[in-house]
Amino acid sequence: MKISREELAKMIDSTNVKAAATKKEIEKLCKEAIKYGFRCAVVNPFYVKFAAKLLKDSDVKVCSTVGFPFGVSLPEIKALEAVKAVEDDAEELDMVINLSALKSGDYDFVKQDIKAVLDAKRLSNETIVKVIIETAYLTKDEKILACKLVKEAGADFVKTSTGLFGKGATIEDVKLMRQTVGKDMGVKAAGGIRTYADAIAFIEAGANRIGTSTATAIIKEASS
Repeated sequence: MKISREELAKMIDSTNVKAAATKKEIEKLCKEAIKYGFRCAVVNPFYVKFAAKLLKDSDVKVCSTVGFPFGVSLPEIKALEAVKAVEDDAEELDMVINLSALKSGDYDFVKQDIKAVLDAKRLSNETIVKVIIETAYLTKDEKILACKLVKEAGADFVKTSTGLFGKGATIEDVKLMRQTVGKDMGVKAAGGIRTYADAIAFIEAGANRIGTSTATAIIKEASS
């Protein structure tokens, strides 16, 4: 696949969602996102307002986590978290699906949980919502089901994982997700993507967004 460095950068969400991330580290994340032209800087809610100020005059969007990392907060809490993030100028939201509800067969609850976060779109119709299904915990059938529920709920993207549990993204999972949701919905691969070759392989498999904590290294590798 031939893709320019600039095109690749616009498909990358540069991420620092570590529990102990410092203000200086988030500042570095945002400055590098501006320098290399990444699509988003992904941070936890605590840093959304700070990141938004740093990125104010750039094309880089602020993405906030919601219900991170376990996904078992009540829908009302996730909704509040999402609304607050948008009020603080987040333009994209990466929420974690309620795996407990999915595994228990409570599929209506799963969709309502997603829709609670999607309600943040009333503040800004341009808000993009990505739903993390944590593929490492799911069987093939559950991955297909999760993707279908995310699509039915009306989210913009389905995302492989938080990157904190299990093996993260796999080529097979991304192919399956793309096959399940079709060509018009977003698929974000995240978790263990550390090299330029990794990024290209996942894009070829069907991802149109890459989440990584090594975005700068990847784009430097692309330049060489």
